[in-house]
Amino acid sequence: QLQLVESGGGLVQFGGSLRLSCAASGFTLDYYAIGWFRQAPGKEREGVSCISSSGGSTRYADSVKGRFTISRDNAKNTAYLQMNSLKPEDTAVYYCAAKFGRVGSTWWLIEEYDYWGQGTQVTVSS
Repeated sequence: QLQLVESGGGLVQFGGSLRLSCAASGFTLDYYAIGWFRQAPGKEREGVSCISSSGGSTRYADSVKGRFTISRDNAKNTAYLQMNSLKPEDTAVYYCAAKFGRVGSTWWLIEEYDYWGQGTQVTVSS
């Protein structure tokens, strides 16, 4: 069964850090780009970051540039999102998604991705 499982969410204070993980099972992530998305209550799901299958290319939403870092370890079949300097507006359910092949300028589109995880809650208190 093909599956992505996020972990690492939780409650953190303003300015704190969290590291999210996205582990794949049932398939190898070697040929997949990975995207991280988030959805706050009452808002649409939005793209946060993506990383190419090799890890050589990354993209970020303007709202998280300089604070979040995406990475991957293909040997562990896992991708990560390091989140620093967290703000209350970062509060959301965070999802990882996998896209076979490359991603380009449309990396932020939900429909680009083939597989999705179930999400992990991140709450930042002020």
